[in-house]
Amino acid sequence: MVYEDILIEPVLSEKATILREENKYVFKVSPFAGKIQIKEAVRKLFNVKVVDCTVMNVGGKNKRVRYRAGKTSNWKKAIVKLAPGETIKVFEGV
Repeated sequence: MVYEDILIEPVLSEKATILREENKYVFKVSPFAGKIQIKEAVRKLFNVKVVDCTVMNVGGKNKRVRYRAGKTSNWKKAIVKLAPGETIKVFEGV
């Protein structure tokens, strides 16, 4: 698997912003990626030292559009903790 295919997009929520103060970054990742692959992808793409990686499956929510019921997709979330003093430059302006 290519590193760019493992990390789909960063999660920009209020909780993810609060976690950045603890040097943790949240990403939406491929559902087939494991912890070791995610750590390696973050290390190679952003040139930082990864200390820990927590992975969880997020279930989709039930939604309704007009008269039809539906469901949003399930997805996989990774919280990556970096070594002290390390930052990801992409998130500095956000």
